[in-house]
Amino acid sequence: MQKRIGVIGVGAYLPEKILTNADLEKMVDTSDEWIMTRTGIKQRRIAASDVATSDLAAEAAKRALENANIKPEDIDLILVATITGDMPFPSTACLVQSKIGAKNAACFDVSAACAGYIYALSIAKEFISSGQYKNALVIGAEKLSSITDWSDRGTCVLFGDGAGASLVAPVESGGIISTYLGSDGNQAELLKVPAGGSRMPASAKTVKEGLHYLKMSGNEVFKHAVKIMVNSAKKAIEQAGIEYNEVSLFIPHQANIRILNAIAKRLEIPDEKLYLNIERYGNMSSASTAVAFSEAVKEGRIKEKDYVVLVAFGSGLTWGANVIQW
Repeated sequence: MQKRIGVIGVGAYLPEKILTNADLEKMVDTSDEWIMTRTGIKQRRIAASDVATSDLAAEAAKRALENANIKPEDIDLILVATITGDMPFPSTACLVQSKIGAKNAACFDVSAACAGYIYALSIAKEFISSGQYKNALVIGAEKLSSITDWSDRGTCVLFGDGAGASLVAPVESGGIISTYLGSDGNQAELLKVPAGGSRMPASAKTVKEGLHYLKMSGNEVFKHAVKIMVNSAKKAIEQAGIEYNEVSLFIPHQANIRILNAIAKRLEIPDEKLYLNIERYGNMSSASTAVAFSEAVKEGRIKEKDYVVLVAFGSGLTWGANVIQW
């Protein structure tokens, strides 16, 4: 029999600073009513200027290690899902390794935007299943405030900072039952940061034109997100060999309340089975699902033997879903 691999500990870290819709009303031409109606977001967390993504990730990692009762030196793999790494290289995972003292770990980053945590969780499962590693630390962490154009009311209301972490290891029962991943590079233009890479290196011109900020074709992203996240959840549930009514909790990427409501309607998910924290944190890209999963566990929304569906969609385009039995 194939060994079972599951999540044995979770943790999350959110910056202390809260940016409310009332604060944004003073910064751009918007209103609390407009933001709430369009996005479902009331506030978001913003990291301090001297705090980087690795700092957020390390704090979440420490909490997950404590929750799992695992020592840093027992970690042999660290995966950090992020699109806002501290720098182009070295990997943010290596920086986290240093901060938490996980001296025996192999480390690398996963770039799959909002689906990054789902991708990283799936990669960790396969590495452990092969017998190459035993304890993997999977982190979704973002400092999206660093790539947000705070003069663009169409995007600045959406994003926040934070990190969530999970310890992945062999388990006696349950675990990560199924995984479904997908991508469509033909839609890469819909959501991107144009400058700062080899295609358009940093220059006075790119900085002046604001090309280092996140750019999004909102309406097109919305249309793809609903269809793809619904399909991803269905595929993962089908692969898990369970029925919809056996799922205790759906944890979707917290992108936009209209997207989440549309998904819930199409999948016929009752309110009590849908986990939402978007009102408090906004969209944290790869950190969203990781933080939501951690909070759901801590709040007692996930109990032993429960089936949980994690599903996300992001730039790339990338998407994925996991079915986990707790």
